Amino acid sequence: MRTNNVKFRFAIHPVAGRMPGQLNVLLAEVGIPYDIVEEMDEINDDFEKADLSLVVGANDIVNSSAEEDPNSPIAGMPVLGVWRAKTSVVIKRTMGTGYADIANPLFFKENNLMLLGNAKTVLEELNHKLIEHYGAK
Repeated sequence: MRTNNVKFRFAIHPVAGRMPGQLNVLLAEVGIPYDIVEEMDEINDDFEKADLSLVVGANDIVNSSAEEDPNSPIAGMPVLGVWRAKTSVVIKRTMGTGYADIANPLFFKENNLMLLGNAKTVLEELNHKLIEHYGAK
């Protein structure tokens, strides 16, 4: 995609995954260079300028109630503000809750789409469609 002048960035929340550093390792395993992976604080202010945010398998760390609902159990928790992009797409197996066991209003926002399924399978299908559209380079 970069060869077609499509700008994209990767971000990881500091507590994402089942153990610290897990997501960095997973990205490295699929060939994503660490130097293009950004921390939450580096990317959060830029979501408003993004056409699309694609969320893979996250829940609590993108839960908009942390910022929008002062009565939420996670009020004040730092989150990735993916809902500020023009469109957000969340890839998850189900609409279920995360570790905090609370609903995520992001899933129901007008600018959000839910793409339910196995993340690996869904991303492989998306990649295939991108190659069809842009051509393999």
